[in-house]
Amino acid sequence: MSRGNHQESIFRDHRDREIFLDTLCEACAKTGWLVHAFVLMDNHYHLLLETPHANLVVGMKWLQGTYTQRFNVRHKLWGHLFQGRYKALPVEAESGDYFSVLCSYIHLNPARAKLFDLEKGKLSDFSWSSYPLYLESAKRPDWLRVDRGLNASGLEDTVAGRNVYRQIMQKRVREIACSDCPYEVDARWAELRRGWFCGGDTFRKQMLDKLDGVIGGHVKRASLSGEAVQLHDEGEAERLVCEALDLLKLDEKDLSALPKGAEEKKAIAARVKERTHVSNQWIVSRLSAGHAANVSRYMADVRSAQPDSRLYKLTGMLKCED
Repeated sequence: MSRGNHQESIFRDHRDREIFLDTLCEACAKTGWLVHAFVLMDNHYHLLLETPHANLVVGMKWLQGTYTQRFNVRHKLWGHLFQGRYKALPVEAESGDYFSVLCSYIHLNPARAKLFDLEKGKLSDFSWSSYPLYLESAKRPDWLRVDRGLNASGLEDTVAGRNVYRQIMQKRVREIACSDCPYEVDARWAELRRGWFCGGDTFRKQMLDKLDGVIGGHVKRASLSGEAVQLHDEGEAERLVCEALDLLKLDEKDLSALPKGAEEKKAIAARVKERTHVSNQWIVSRLSAGHAANVSRYMADVRSAQPDSRLYKLTGMLKCED
């Protein structure tokens, strides 16, 4: 997933979207990527990619750099189009329903953003995602693979299977239409937005072990790609958060329900900040703690906490387990 710089639009009209998809087609031809799902919103896009070769970083650099050049030429602009680095989550595709959840999350973006009439319209009315192509086999580009996405829902790429998939997705659209919080219709969507991977505990451990093996081996941290370092740090930060929640006897619902300035959030934020290099934005997103600038205030509060204060005791409780 990648967003526009300063949350600005990366697609100003349909022609921009066509140019992006043409550029994506070229990127797939260069890299061997397989695209399982995509959606192009106004100021961001989502891709569910399979990379048979270890070339995600090189390919994304080419894709975003080339599209930026074409966008700037067309609109007579210059400078950055995208907001920093894209967000990449490794996905456990061989077990569980993670692949299915991710596909539906991507395809339902237009519904959550109410980009079509949720009561009278259809999800396929939004043209700029892979969802209509899941339903119309004759229109699919060579780089789009729908079999794994359908199989993850227990379906085949047949007329009957595609019709069932249409029914499943329209049911989710109705759920979104009836919800006051469309982004919370499926609790697993929150994990996608704030997490660093999409999978179970075993998969998470496998990813951390791989990165620990690289960073803990003969390769210096500074020589690794930014993606590898960031993935490791976010994994370590997630581990620290989960441990802190266990120590404080909180679950994810409790964490979300706490106010932004709750002392529990301050203590957890301080633990993560002291032990990892993740960004302040990652911390506040994970803790539902508002603006990134809050982390600096939390750190100041922790440092100035008096020994008899609750914040001091909470911070000490977490440090004792390090």
